[in-house]
Amino acid sequence: MASQHRDRGGTALFVVLVVLVLLTLAAYVFMTSMIAERQATKMYAREVQTRLLAESGIEYAAAMLENPDELIDQNYYHDPTYFSGVTIVSGSDTRNTGQFSLVAPVERDASATQFRYGLMDESGKLNINAIESFGLDEYYSRELLMYIPNMTEYLADSILDWVDDDDVAREFGAEVADYESFASPYEPTNGPAGSLDELLKVDGMTYELLYGEDANRNGLLDPNENDGETQLPYDNADGILDLGFSAYLTVYGKESNLRADGSDKIDINQSLLTELYDQIIDEGFPDEVAQFIVAYRMNGANNIEQLDGQLGVSTGDAQTDNALQNIAQSIVRNVASGNNNENSVTRGGMDLSEGGAVKFISLYDLVDAEVTAQIDGTPTTLTSPWTSSSTLDEEFPALFDTFTVTNASTIRGRISINSCRAEVLMGIPEFPLDLATAIAESQFIGTDGEPLPEEIARRSTTAWLLVDGLVDQTTLRLIDPFITAKGSVYRVQSIGHYGEGGPATRLEAILDSTQSPAKVLSLRDLSGLGTGYPVTNSGTASQ
Repeated sequence: MASQHRDRGGTALFVVLVVLVLLTLAAYVFMTSMIAERQATKMYAREVQTRLLAESGIEYAAAMLENPDELIDQNYYHDPTYFSGVTIVSGSDTRNTGQFSLVAPVERDASATQFRYGLMDESGKLNINAIESFGLDEYYSRELLMYIPNMTEYLADSILDWVDDDDVAREFGAEVADYESFASPYEPTNGPAGSLDELLKVDGMTYELLYGEDANRNGLLDPNENDGETQLPYDNADGILDLGFSAYLTVYGKESNLRADGSDKIDINQSLLTELYDQIIDEGFPDEVAQFIVAYRMNGANNIEQLDGQLGVSTGDAQTDNALQNIAQSIVRNVASGNNNENSVTRGGMDLSEGGAVKFISLYDLVDAEVTAQIDGTPTTLTSPWTSSSTLDEEFPALFDTFTVTNASTIRGRISINSCRAEVLMGIPEFPLDLATAIAESQFIGTDGEPLPEEIARRSTTAWLLVDGLVDQTTLRLIDPFITAKGSVYRVQSIGHYGEGGPATRLEAILDSTQSPAKVLSLRDLSGLGTGYPVTNSGTASQ
C-alpha cells in the first residue's frame, strides 16, 4: 500500500509539472501576442500619424501658394530649409520627432539619380487640354507632340481627337466611329481630359508608353528599374529611366494672369484707348509711357516688323469683333459730343477717337520699339522706355506684373522654360532646336545639391533668354505666346515620417494656386509603391 501511495504521489507531481509548463507556455504565448498586438497598434498609430504628417505637408505647400507676394521671393524649386524635414511633432529623439518633406526628382538630370526638396511646376509639361487654345492648324497641333520620345502620328492625332470637341477624326487619328467598333465599345471624352490616366483609353496607348519604367512614380532610376527582366518592371537595363509620356504631358498646366497681390493687370489690348491711357497714368507711370503704349496701339512700330495677327484687334470671332467695334464707336461718339473735358477722347496731346489699329502679340513688342504719333498736331517719334539692355531681366518682373495682352484671369498651356524638357519646347512653331537644348541644359540646382536662389530669381520672367543672348527679339516675340517662366499649378509629393527605418506615408497632390485658397485638384496615396526617396529627420525647418 505504501508503494502504491508513493506512485500516486509521483503521478500528481508530474501532472502539476505539466500544468505549470502549459500555464507558462500559455502565459508566454499571451505575452508574445500582447507584445505583437502592442507593436501592431503602435505601428498602425504611426502609419496614421505619418499620413497626417504627409497631409500637413500638402497643406503647408497650399498655404505658401496662397500668398503670391511671398512666393515671388520664395525658391519653390529647391530649398531644403523650407521643404526638408519640417517638424510638426517634437520628440525626445529623432525616432519620436514627426516631420514631412516635400520631394521631387531633378527632371533634367540625365542619370535620374538626383532629387530635390521643392514643388513640381505642371507648366513644365505640355497641357493637352490647352492645345486647342493656341489656334494652330492640325499639322502644327500634331507637331507639338511629335518630338516626344516614342510618339507616333497616330497616337498624337488620337490624343488630340480625344480632347477636342468634335467627332471628326484627324488625318491619323481615331474618333467615335473607331471606338464604337471595338469589342467593348465606348466613346471618347471629346472634351478636356480629367487626368493623365484617362489617356490609357486612347486607341494605341499602353501603360508602358504612358508611364515607362518608373514603377514607383518617383522619377528616379531605382535598381529594379535598371535590371532587365530580373524584377518588375521589365526594363531595357540601359541606365536611363524611361518615364514615358508622363514626363512631357499634363492636363493641369496653367498660370494666373493677375498681379502678385491678386488685382487685375492692365490689358494693353483693351478696346478703349482712353481707358488704357488713364489706367497707365493712375498706376503712377509718367505721361511718356502712356503716350508710347497708346501710340503703338494706334500706329504700330516703325522699326519692328509686325507679326501675323498683329494688325487689327480681334477676338477670333468676326461677329463679336463687329459688336465690340460698334460699342466702342458709340462710346467715342457720345464722349466726343459732350463738353466735359474729363470725357475728352484726347490724351497726351493725341486724338484717340480712331481707336486701336494694332494689338500687342507679346509684351516683348514694347522692347526697343519706336512709334510715330501726332502729338498736339505735330508728328513725333516716341521711343520705348524698355530696351534690350543687361537690366531687362531686372525691369521685366514689374512689367509682367503690371501689364498683360489679354483680359483673361488665367492663361492655360504656356510652357515653363525653367522646368521643362527640351522635347516639350521643340514642337513649338518657330522654336529653334538649339535653343530648346540650351534651355534644358541649364540647371536650377547645384552639382552638389545646393539651392541656386539668385539664379532662379533672375529667371523669374522669360526675359533672361534675351539678356543672355540665347535668342533674338523677333524669335522671342514669335515664341512668347507659348512660353512662360512659371505656372500656377504644382505637383507636390509629401512624405510624412518619423525616424529612419520607421513607417512613412507618401502622398501626391495637384495644387491649383490660380484661386485662393489654393485648391487640391487631385490627391493620391503612393505609399503602396514605397517611400520613393531617402528620408531623414534633418530638423532644418519647423512649423
